[in-house]
Order: sequence, then C-alpha cells, then structure tokens
Amino acid sequence: MAKDKSQAEDYLAPLKRLLLGVLVLCLVGLFLVWRIDSPRVERFRAAVVDRVVPSFDWAMAPVTATVNLVRDFQSYQRIVQQNQDLRNELQKMKAWKEAALQLEQENARLLDLNKVRLDPRLTFVTGVVLADSGSPFRQSVLLNVGARDGIVDGWATMDGIGLVGRISGVGRDTSRVILLTDPASRIPATIQPSGQAAIVQGDNTAAPLISFLEDPDLVRPGDRVVSSGDGGVFPAGLLIGQVATDPGGRLRVILAADYERLEFLRVLRNPGTEVIRDPGALVAPRQERLTPAPLPADGATLSETEDSNG
Repeated sequence: MAKDKSQAEDYLAPLKRLLLGVLVLCLVGLFLVWRIDSPRVERFRAAVVDRVVPSFDWAMAPVTATVNLVRDFQSYQRIVQQNQDLRNELQKMKAWKEAALQLEQENARLLDLNKVRLDPRLTFVTGVVLADSGSPFRQSVLLNVGARDGIVDGWATMDGIGLVGRISGVGRDTSRVILLTDPASRIPATIQPSGQAAIVQGDNTAAPLISFLEDPDLVRPGDRVVSSGDGGVFPAGLLIGQVATDPGGRLRVILAADYERLEFLRVLRNPGTEVIRDPGALVAPRQERLTPAPLPADGATLSETEDSNG
C-alpha cells in the first residue's frame, strides 16, 4: 500500500511541473503576442477579440442583473429613509403649527383683555438689497430706498422675522444698513423671560456677543433676545434672536434674521418715543375733617356741660 502511494507521488510530481511549465509558456507567448507591434499580429488580436468577447455577454448577464438589483435595493432603502424623515418633519411641523395657533389665540385674548393700543405710526418701507460692503472689517448692505422715501438715519431694519441692523447713511435713492454683526453695532436688548438688560455687540461673527449683562446666572441658552427700546433709537420688542454659549463659555446671540438670504429688508419708521418732562402735581392723601366740639358757656364748667349733654 505504501508502495502504491509512492508511485502515485512520483507520477504526479513531474505532471505538475509539466503543467506549470506549459502554463508559463502560454502566458509568456500571450504576453509576447499582445505586445508585438506588427500589422499581422494586430489583425490576429482583433480577430481574437471579435471572436471571444461577444461570447462573454451571456456570462456577464447574471452579473449585470445582480448589480442592477443591488442598486435598486439601495435606492429603495434611501427612499424608505427619506420617507421616514419626511414623516418625522411633517409631525414636527404639525406640532409647531398647533403651538403657533395656540399662541396666536392666546395673544388675541390677551390683547382683547388688556385693550392694548398698538402704535399706528410704526409702519415700514420695504427695500431691495443691492449689494454688500465686500469688506471683512465692515458688515453692511445697500438698499434701493433713500431720502426720497423718507428714510432717516438710525431707523431699524428687519427681514420679516428678526432685526437685521440700522440705517447708517442715507442718499437720495439708496441707504446703507449697518448689520448687527458689524463691530460698530451696539443694540440695547432685553433677555426674556428673566428681563435682564444687556448689549448685543457685533464682532464680525455670525453670532454677536452679549455684554454688560446684569446677572448672567439668570440667563439660559435658548432665551429670547429682543430690543429694549432704551435710548429711543429702536422700538421695543423687536426680535433679535436666541441666547447661545460658545466654546469659550461666552454668551452670544443666534440671530433670527437669515443673513444668508438678505433680499428684501423692512425699514421701520420710528416716530420716536414721547418723553414726559412734567413730573405732575403731588397728590396728598385725603384726610377726614374733624368737627370741633362746642366750647362751654361762660361761667360753666366742663362737668356741668357734660351733665347738661348727658
């Protein structure tokens, strides 16, 4: 049995070497034929390609079908994920819509209860943004409204949602708006709901700093920042943004206005705040008048008078 095994190994070893040599010769010959630059060899290569390559279509058909199937499955997965994301967004939008309707109804009830009188003089002029300053050291834009439209220096500008800046320079047909992100911008603000007074200070970044804050411990990220109206430049209650904290721990404002899409701006006509200079008359507390008791007659004593009255 051991002898038969050794004979088989003696037979297979030369056969393996022979097949390996033939394979090497075939590969070398194929390489030489494929590399020889001769018209005859070129015609031979073309004939081989024309003969062999079309016959591989049937072999590549399952592979192509499998690849297409995998791509369709991946596309279906993406569609399912997008559909789920859209459903989640729709659910969030429904919640926001419900919250907005509730706030609108509550605001209407409060206005009705308080009989709030809104200032009818607080109107606006809408202008188109022509260009920006194009300077890294100055944040401003140009509007196509100016003195002919009654624009005055210092008026506030908004994009329909939040405060954008103030008018700084008026021409006949155009005016310049200094944005809240400009280093020269300083806006008195109130942080709600704590009511803390602060200054929104531009520093050439998309999120201006909050400085001169009375008590930072009462302020939380997400609090609303509105204009306070101090100084009489801006009307009070204009939305500026929300409080956020930078990596350095400083408080900043995430602006509500979309600075990436400033196409139209509203310039608020600010008629100014009426200043009361007369302190008015001091009103003393009302005192009850006491009727004095009648004096006793001449010669009569107090005891006699009391006896007569008794």
